[in-house]
Amino acid sequence: MNTTFDVLVIVLSCLLGIFLILAIAATVLVIKVVKSIKRVVSKGEQVVESAEAAAELFRKTAAPAGTLRTLFHMVQTLTKHTKG
Repeated sequence: MNTTFDVLVIVLSCLLGIFLILAIAATVLVIKVVKSIKRVVSKGEQVVESAEAAAELFRKTAAPAGTLRTLFHMVQTLTKHTKG
C-alpha cells in the first residue's frame, strides 16, 4: 500500500509541475497579447482623433468655400452678360 501511495504522489507532483509551467507560460502570453492590444487601441484612438480634426477642418471651411464658389459663379455670369 505504501508503494501505491508513493507512485500516486509522484504522478500527481509531476502533473502539478507540468500544470504550473503551462499556467505560467499562458500568463506570459496573455500579458503580451494585452500589451499589444493596448498599443493597437492607442494608435486607433490617434487615428480617430486625427480624422475628427480633419472633419472639423472641412466643416469649418465648407461654408466659406461654398460662399466663394457662389460668388465666383456670380462674377462669371455678370462678365458673360456684360461682354455679350
